[in-house]
Amino acid sequence: MKILVDQGKCQGRRNCISSAPDVFDLDQSFKAVVTDPKGDSDENILKAAKFCPTQAIFLEDEKTGKRIYP
Repeated sequence: MKILVDQGKCQGRRNCISSAPDVFDLDQSFKAVVTDPKGDSDENILKAAKFCPTQAIFLEDEKTGKRIYP
């Protein structure tokens, strides 16, 4: 799964980190970044994307490029 974070939408609330701490972290600007896209299950990564209050996390199928979320 390909994980994209829209830095312009991210407010640094850490919801993604709570759901998938081995996948997400905050950078020095307090914006979410992907540290390890394989760091957790697809289920937890999807949960992290859904818990983002600004929908700043986008998930795509790596092979087809089809949007998984949102």
